[in-house]
Amino acid sequence: MALNRPSNYEDDQVLVKGDSHVKTVILNRPLKLNSLNYQMVLQLSEEFQKLENDPAVGLVIVKANGKVFCAGGDVIEYHRCSLTSEWAMGAQIYQKQLTLDYLVATYTKPLVFLINGAVMGGGAGLSMNARYRVVTDNTVFAMPEAVIGHYPDVGASYFLSKLPGFFGEYLGLTGARLNGAEMVACGLATHFVPSKNLLLLEKSLHEVDVAEPNTIQGIINKYTHQVQLKEDSVLHRLNFIDHFFSKQTVEEILSSLEHENATLKEEWITKSIRSMKAASPINLKIFLMSIRKGRFESLEECLIRDSRISTHSLRRTVSNDSLEGIRGILWEKNYKPKWEPSKLELVSNDMVETYLTKIPEIEGWKELQLPPRDMREKGLRAKL
Repeated sequence: MALNRPSNYEDDQVLVKGDSHVKTVILNRPLKLNSLNYQMVLQLSEEFQKLENDPAVGLVIVKANGKVFCAGGDVIEYHRCSLTSEWAMGAQIYQKQLTLDYLVATYTKPLVFLINGAVMGGGAGLSMNARYRVVTDNTVFAMPEAVIGHYPDVGASYFLSKLPGFFGEYLGLTGARLNGAEMVACGLATHFVPSKNLLLLEKSLHEVDVAEPNTIQGIINKYTHQVQLKEDSVLHRLNFIDHFFSKQTVEEILSSLEHENATLKEEWITKSIRSMKAASPINLKIFLMSIRKGRFESLEECLIRDSRISTHSLRRTVSNDSLEGIRGILWEKNYKPKWEPSKLELVSNDMVETYLTKIPEIEGWKELQLPPRDMREKGLRAKL
């Protein structure tokens, strides 16, 4: 099934500005929280490839218009395909997004993301594997997919598994939010720059003569502030997080949290329990399986697995939770989705393993084929 450019294609959802040497790519869908729809994925892919192949361009900056950097992928768009039985088309659209994420992660030119606002889901998949990830006092990170009937995907099993200890399991299973300082401290971001200085940083980057890593690093460092974690930051609780979230199953993790909460009564534990109990049981188990595999895999392997899992979700092979989450939380907004299976203990290992299987190509689905590119290990370095 061939995918064509949308008939309502609008060129201004992604803007490119700057001189011949330094270009700024701008996400320009602020009224939709810069959520990545198919059109934006196509435009970003085209622009990134064009700039990478242009010998005159030495540096690419990525930012967003509006108060939100990118709230994720356009899940309504993907799941319309499932509702109309065109799930194979939805899977192809999703594969385009994964291919874009891989392009960014393997980009051969310096790529600076200026993340001045919320970055979630698909926005995190786009940015978290870039070489330079600059955050501010306005930045908020989260992977809340399990609450809406999905699981943290778009390579999350790769970049979350690289965080200290079992902090990635905590973020993915609870959907907990981090601020900019916490992102730098745990390694999700590379630099913290106060939002008031962000335009000055961008201006300085546009004035660079030689776009070499040391030069770019030096310019960003001039505007970088040392991060100070708040007293109540969950990063002060890493020993507890490792104790709870290193358990082998979701049931054991939740049980240990509830046991501790009976006496400790810390807010982050209470929120974790509440979030996990509200989330889709099968998708909690899918994520735990995925991140445990991702800890020992390449980004390419993680993205291929995401393609399979998400296709099964669109196809509703085992569960209808993806559509149910969209219905209950995003459409009807009653925040009472009816998950099926309804409890963790009803989700068998066989159900979870089914999401890893290939789908017969006769049904119109093909395995994700990523282009051959060099994945240079950029590393998520915690500054704790």
